[in-house]
Amino acid sequence: METNANVSQGQIIAEVQCWLQEVVIGLNLCPFAARPTKSGQVAFVVSEARAEEALLEDLQAQLEKLEATSATELETTLLIVPHMLQDFMDYNLYLHWVDQLVARRGWEGEFQVATFHPDYQFEGTSAEDSENLTNRSPYPTFHLLREASLEKMLARFPGSDEIPENNIRRMNQLTDGEKQKLFPYLYSP
Repeated sequence: METNANVSQGQIIAEVQCWLQEVVIGLNLCPFAARPTKSGQVAFVVSEARAEEALLEDLQAQLEKLEATSATELETTLLIVPHMLQDFMDYNLYLHWVDQLVARRGWEGEFQVATFHPDYQFEGTSAEDSENLTNRSPYPTFHLLREASLEKMLARFPGSDEIPENNIRRMNQLTDGEKQKLFPYLYSP
């Protein structure tokens, strides 16, 4: 399944920004997301790739941009993939190529790629389990993170090891109405 061709890059970015504000920041799923978002240090990039090689080129270009730009100017990038990897299994398999790119370029320990997908499912869960909502974004998305920044934030945040459990608890507390409001792309007719 591919995104409707009539949806503009601006609309796609607006949907992801809304998800970031209302879900990730609004529910405090990531206590580190608010500061760089408010400071304008988060890049939202839509990949027009429709082939695996082209998407790898986009990933590489965005990682190179992070490498060449100071964290005070650009902390992190969300690379949004609206035209491919709609199937979560395909997305998951593609992560092998992402890992290979990071390793081949010597970026291990420098960059980390967090993953989000409309059908995200943690291992050992059922597709309908609420905890999967923590990683369900409007489009397949790769979150490109600086490991040094992540380590600094984790060191400053007491109880950071409890974030996943707190997020699961928060997702399980949502009512059906709240889920429909926060995740309209999952619950639309």
